[in-house]
Amino acid sequence: MDAPTKPSIEEFEIAEACLPGAGLGGYALADEIRFVFSHGRGPRFWDTDGKEYIDYTGGAGALILGHSHPAVVAAAQAQTARGMHMFGALNDQAIRLAKRLVDDIPCAEKIAYATTGSEATAYAMRLARAFTGKDKVMKFEGAYHGNHDYALVSTFPTALGNYPVGQADTGGQPAATRGTMMIAPYNDLEAAMRLAEAHADELAALIVEPVQRIIEGQPEFLAGLRALCDRLGLVLIFDEVVTGYRIAYGGAQAVLGITPDLASFGKVIGGSGALSAVAGKAEIIDLADPAKKGQPEYAYLNGTLHGNPVAAAATLATLDELARPGTYDRLNAACTEFCGEAQKVLDRHGLPAIAANVGSLWQFLFMERPPRSQADMMAGDGAAMKRLDTEMMKRGQYMLPGVRRFFSCVHGQAEVDETLSALDESCRAVAA
Repeated sequence: MDAPTKPSIEEFEIAEACLPGAGLGGYALADEIRFVFSHGRGPRFWDTDGKEYIDYTGGAGALILGHSHPAVVAAAQAQTARGMHMFGALNDQAIRLAKRLVDDIPCAEKIAYATTGSEATAYAMRLARAFTGKDKVMKFEGAYHGNHDYALVSTFPTALGNYPVGQADTGGQPAATRGTMMIAPYNDLEAAMRLAEAHADELAALIVEPVQRIIEGQPEFLAGLRALCDRLGLVLIFDEVVTGYRIAYGGAQAVLGITPDLASFGKVIGGSGALSAVAGKAEIIDLADPAKKGQPEYAYLNGTLHGNPVAAAATLATLDELARPGTYDRLNAACTEFCGEAQKVLDRHGLPAIAANVGSLWQFLFMERPPRSQADMMAGDGAAMKRLDTEMMKRGQYMLPGVRRFFSCVHGQAEVDETLSALDESCRAVAA
């Protein structure tokens, strides 16, 4: 009797015929580790062939409560029964969430909704340009601020930059758009100051991630950017799409004690649904007031799913869970402890790698010490890192090769033990 055919074989055939690279975006897994997602629960999920994985990709960080958290599912189901979508008018869930975000986020005098993190960063840049009347924005080398033409400059550089000139990351990107972005090295305050001062008459804003990929922003660097923007009259934008409600409740700004003028939020904001936001000073956010249409400073912000009530309800349920006392202490401590144990495994096998983490963000890096800049990342052994990650994937640990990953609130000791065992086996395979 013939062995049953795996469901994924036909699914991949369809995907290869219908989707570019048989993927859903910028990632397509190698044939030896690719799979088709079926369903998830807590820190784990299953593919359509029945294989079980421990999930450390976590929806690119959105799933801070894991898959299908009961409170989030219940909130989304309840709102779905009431109505899944409205447009052109307010809904009660979006209003409740807006009040919650304004109360939670230090910089948020008001918020404006968007749908994705990429939209939120694009809107933040647009608002800054409208507010200052200037065109250019400074970003930092290696930072990912979304998929739009303004953001995709020196995000994946092949060589260190000729600052402030950036490298195009995508085909189809207008040279004029790329020319509005200035590039500086991350965690280098002196370089940022020098470049900003030289271009102050055309610079509208600085946009920065408090944690760039797996690189921790140094407090003196981030505080220095705040002082620099105050001195030159620039808008300081924190991209908290990843760090918002991930590093701490309310975002990294809540623990850093540094308040930006604007901040973009996504991922955790959205309750795993299609919702994001720009938070900030009322005088800047109010430039998107529809009553200002026709005025030169009006900034157009609009989207079909802005303030979607199902996503808003799911977010409110998520925030209720995250607001419980001790949540972030436990989450961050669990990730730090795991990385400490993982380091012992790496060392035991003699691999020249570190298990680096910032809060609940972590990654295996083939370098001697935690990175401070994109230059440090490029100096590491990226090929070895991807080999190790691929071996971990073969052993049921979902972590995109070469990409930062996340602990969730529901990763427990059972998951840690299984992952450390898989790491031990993977190290043996890499060493061999």
